Amino acid sequence: MARSPDFHHRGSGGGGGRTNLASCLLATAFLLFLVVAATVALFLLFRPRDPEIRVSAFQLPGFAAANGTLRFTFNQYAAVRNPNRAAFSHYDSTLQLVYAGNQVGFMFIPAGQIAGGRTQHMAASFPVDALPLAAAAALPPGAAGAVEVDSRMSVKGRVRVLRFFTHHVQVTAGCRVGISAADGSVLGFRC
Repeated sequence: MARSPDFHHRGSGGGGGRTNLASCLLATAFLLFLVVAATVALFLLFRPRDPEIRVSAFQLPGFAAANGTLRFTFNQYAAVRNPNRAAFSHYDSTLQLVYAGNQVGFMFIPAGQIAGGRTQHMAASFPVDALPLAAAAALPPGAAGAVEVDSRMSVKGRVRVLRFFTHHVQVTAGCRVGISAADGSVLGFRC
């Protein structure tokens, strides 16, 4: 039987090349979409956030007042919470005590690491040898015998996200502390 002349068999040449190119482009676009979606999802899950400092208490053991000068040991208790999934490494952190605009106490907080989602309690203590009451501005009426000092805790560090991205942070907590000049009791504080 003879073949009819108007029937043509197409081989792999012809229009199939355009279909293959379109399929490859579509697959590449889909893979790029997956990579972008995965990156966005990981960033949302592992988004670096700053740690939180909560000051819980102050104490002034060894308080002494003589000749218009106060001497005491300054104790501050704080909790630093790491809200990240990755560990927070802190370094170059400080605690500073300021009275009437002058620094009267200072200490470095030892470097360390706080695991992801954890809270580390910190206690800092240093002596204040001479706090001259004459350096204070005039006290408002009714505040006689009270002294206000400012405590500034600064925590510096970094969080590594997925071992590739490093997020540097510096968080500061400032508190004003009211102290009785008569017996050294903490009258109150606000941060």
